[in-house]
Amino acid sequence: MDVYTLRAVIEAGLVGALGALVGVHVVLRRLSFFTMAMTHATFPGVVLAAILGVNIFVGGWVFGVFVAVGVAALARGRGQDFATATGVVLSAGFALGVVLVSAQEGFSKDLSAYLVGSILTLRTSDVVITAVVLAVVAAVLAVIGKELVFGAFDPTGLRAAGYPSFALDLAVLLLVELAIVTAVPSVGTILSVALIVAPAAAARLWVERIGPMTAVAVVIGAGCGVLGVLVSQHVRVATGGAITLGTTAAFVLSVALAPAVKRARGRRVRRDAVAAAG
Repeated sequence: MDVYTLRAVIEAGLVGALGALVGVHVVLRRLSFFTMAMTHATFPGVVLAAILGVNIFVGGWVFGVFVAVGVAALARGRGQDFATATGVVLSAGFALGVVLVSAQEGFSKDLSAYLVGSILTLRTSDVVITAVVLAVVAAVLAVIGKELVFGAFDPTGLRAAGYPSFALDLAVLLLVELAIVTAVPSVGTILSVALIVAPAAAARLWVERIGPMTAVAVVIGAGCGVLGVLVSQHVRVATGGAITLGTTAAFVLSVALAPAVKRARGRRVRRDAVAAAG
């Protein structure tokens, strides 16, 4: 295994684990549409960064923060809901990017790496950044994870208990944005949604408690990331696509197998209980 593949394997495992950690809260809060929207709404930031000659991923992250704050603020308006606010901001953000591109005569900056990623061309510094982001996200979730879960299941109760619901909601949105931008060099914006949503959605089909669900999601995310890199190198296909197809396959298999496994487990538990009682 050459150094480029080894670096890609490490990066895929890290970004898979990162996506899964954040994805648990995305699934619990039904934020899959928001996650998809954020991958499109950061487009103006990328275009601006490309025009100004700065790092396009930094531009996407900075603009994404403003988008996340805007969605959170609009969703709290009277008579508004989260899906409506997300749809409006998504459309406005992407339209702004289109306007910026059309206003630049002869604009031909190659943004393909932003769209689909290029994990085999990453540098060691990129892997280090992903590891640092993963550690920061894990630390944040360790501190406020219980409150985030409380708010996901009972937002009214969270506010009644005196917790800062707006700050917690905003924290989730910013974590989603951070995960998306960190995954962009590896799998791009188009494919990062599956890396965040699919492992957590698959894990939820197997377990119901949040702790085990998070652990299973991380294993699925990291495992699909590493396996995707190895498969892509073996059969010579796009690495980002292979990783995404792996997470999708994990979700489809979970949909097909998890209910049957749970039923079999339930029958065994009842049989053991009857045997113990007898």
